[in-house]
Amino acid sequence: MATPDLGFVHRYLPGSPSLPVLLLLHGTGADESDLLPLGEALLPGAARLSPRGRVLENGMPRFFRRLAEGVFDLDDLRRRTNELADFVEAADAAYGLGGRRPVAVGFSNGANIAASLLLLRPGTLGGALLVRPMVPLVPDTMPDLEGLPVQINAGEVDPLVPPPQSEALATLLTEAGASVRLKWIAGGHALTTEDLDAGKEWFGFSSLSPHAGRPPW
Repeated sequence: MATPDLGFVHRYLPGSPSLPVLLLLHGTGADESDLLPLGEALLPGAARLSPRGRVLENGMPRFFRRLAEGVFDLDDLRRRTNELADFVEAADAAYGLGGRRPVAVGFSNGANIAASLLLLRPGTLGGALLVRPMVPLVPDTMPDLEGLPVQINAGEVDPLVPPPQSEALATLLTEAGASVRLKWIAGGHALTTEDLDAGKEWFGFSSLSPHAGRPPW
């Protein structure tokens, strides 16, 4: 079947209707195939929806523009966040997802736009696993994220995202009502096996799993 034109180059891999749909959001320089193996490892059998960022920085795909390292173009971020939210809605209709709000799995730039989705378009996601995010922006009006499960995987020695940024995002989302777990990973900015293990644990014990048990934290 031909991939429908939904405004983003993307891949969709169907999965079990009893599991959440994973919205996979790559980091700078990657593409729509990059996080597909991670998604399968985190939640085997889940449908995976993976768009490619529409912004190019020196030829590298991103989801929104930045003015410098850690300095975001906020006008572009708001516009791109709304474009991504509209893509998720279109994908729901195109692929017959039944109105299931996807769970974002984002890394770095992808984690930042996932956090922006939570803050600016709060009805879009059913949860989020944010790997190495920072505060993308502070919204003019705080969203209502009551009970929404969010995990932040922060690197203890991340040279790009200092610990206060991870803590500030956790505080911001908690103030909006989300159920946030901040997990410290013994590493820098790169994905590690500890990220995978922590993500699998979170999916297994959060309300996102049909077999959720008592969380160990």
